[in-house]
Amino acid sequence: QVQLVESGGGLVQPGGSLRLSCAASGSIFKINSMGWYRQAPEKQRELVASISSGGSTKYGDSVKGRFTISRDNAKNTVYLQMNSLKPEDTAVYYCNVVALGQFRDEYESWGQGTQVTVSS
Repeated sequence: QVQLVESGGGLVQPGGSLRLSCAASGSIFKINSMGWYRQAPEKQRELVASISSGGSTKYGDSVKGRFTISRDNAKNTVYLQMNSLKPEDTAVYYCNVVALGQFRDEYESWGQGTQVTVSS
């Protein structure tokens, strides 16, 4: 069982910045990857960014050059630095973790979501 605690969401003006954090805890053998997805009203959930245990990253096309994902392996925490925010970035952001459990079985966990609103 993996528990995910998200923080950092809120209201910001266009062009501003926010930093999201997601800390994973529980009976974890190894975290294979951590990432962020988002879902706006009436739209499908989409990948924002992900980072593997080896440090390789992926970004959604709409956030490339503006968002940066990073991790702190010692704290089992992933961060999403969001710069040059646009109103189109408004969504609920969900933390995602793919991990190996106690018996080295791979499973996926999701956070509860944190609201990001970009508006003047």
